[in-house]
Amino acid sequence: MFLFEEIKELISDNKLELAISKLNAVIEANPQNDEAYLLRGHAYRKQENWKRALSDYATARNINPAGDAAIAYESTVEILNFYNTDLYNP
Repeated sequence: MFLFEEIKELISDNKLELAISKLNAVIEANPQNDEAYLLRGHAYRKQENWKRALSDYATARNINPAGDAAIAYESTVEILNFYNTDLYNP
């Protein structure tokens, strides 16, 4: 779908608020669109809004368990669980 290509470009260009706004409209019109939740999760992740990113990834994964959202969810959890103990214990 052309709209999703445009939104991916907005996310890539860090025009995150505009991308989220467009995705909100898509989700409002079709709440079962897993790709819209996945992309909105990507935008939230770039904003470091981890809670909303994980929520959107989980919703997308529930709609389409075979989609990319499961990988995005797990990757985000891994990022959040990672820490370098050397930074805390020099």
